Amino acid sequence: MQALGEKIELHSAFIDDIHRELEKVIVGQKYMIDRLLIGLLADGHVLLEGVPGLAKTLTVSSLAQVIDTKFQRIQFTPDLLPADLIGTLIYNQKEAEFKVKKGPIFSNIVLADEINRSPAKVQSALLEAMQEKQVTISETTFPLDKPFLVLATQNPVEQEGTYTLPEAQVDRFMLKLKIGYPTESEELEIMRRMAKTGDKPELKPVTNAAKILEARKVINEIYVDEKVEKYIVDLIFATRYPDKFNLSDLKDLISFGASPRASINLNLAARAHAFMEHRAYVTPDDVRTIAMDVMRHRIIPTFEAEAEDITPENIIEKILMTVQVP
Repeated sequence: MQALGEKIELHSAFIDDIHRELEKVIVGQKYMIDRLLIGLLADGHVLLEGVPGLAKTLTVSSLAQVIDTKFQRIQFTPDLLPADLIGTLIYNQKEAEFKVKKGPIFSNIVLADEINRSPAKVQSALLEAMQEKQVTISETTFPLDKPFLVLATQNPVEQEGTYTLPEAQVDRFMLKLKIGYPTESEELEIMRRMAKTGDKPELKPVTNAAKILEARKVINEIYVDEKVEKYIVDLIFATRYPDKFNLSDLKDLISFGASPRASINLNLAARAHAFMEHRAYVTPDDVRTIAMDVMRHRIIPTFEAEAEDITPENIIEKILMTVQVP
């Protein structure tokens, strides 16, 4: 365990470098940056929800700069076509044959900006890429580069001109973040920095794709005790069978509980969180810290819950308070 701890200390040093570099352009938003890094380290896609103007796009593009990877920003609009995303076949008249023109999905980090502004056909085009890490154009399948990460932003569903994401797609995101407004002191600093014309601070790469992939291998070695594994499973099962965990009052509030992807992603995300804390083992606190972001988009409340203004977050908070911590 000591040798593993030293190994993690060595391989996780770039995490602090990333934070320092991003602080040049991002004020506050530590929660968002940490969760984006967890998604990157645990090989999981991230969905960011928040009203416009909260630096979601800026944070993602800045992260791509500091880890020195290929980056594509796709602005999702109601008239976007699947071919605009994954690519298509183009006929070459000189050679009298069709050639593949790859779309912007062929990148390391893909920012799907305002993903809920596009119709279901375009959103579903992302499914194969997100789950299988490959894209099929005509009869040919192309593997995507590693690391491959979809970081999607969306405005709240109440906003005009948006579409609700399909459940199958939402479940493929490891984390769903709800981004809030900055504090008063943070907003003052944002105003002082940004209310200027001219050049913005330049970001320098502090790591690269190879180091990220190496860090993922190290994360696989992080120790998870059997009791912590059981705790993860208990949290997920409490969303499906609340009666078994003295949560019978939640039975009529949950239409569908979290899927098996939730337990897998909660384990992976907890390991990544421990790695960022430079630890060789996962604690229940790692699980509890990340549980809300892993589970909030995987619990579908009933009409009764919606009528009483009970959100998935309220349900998860009660589960975290009730399920016994090892």
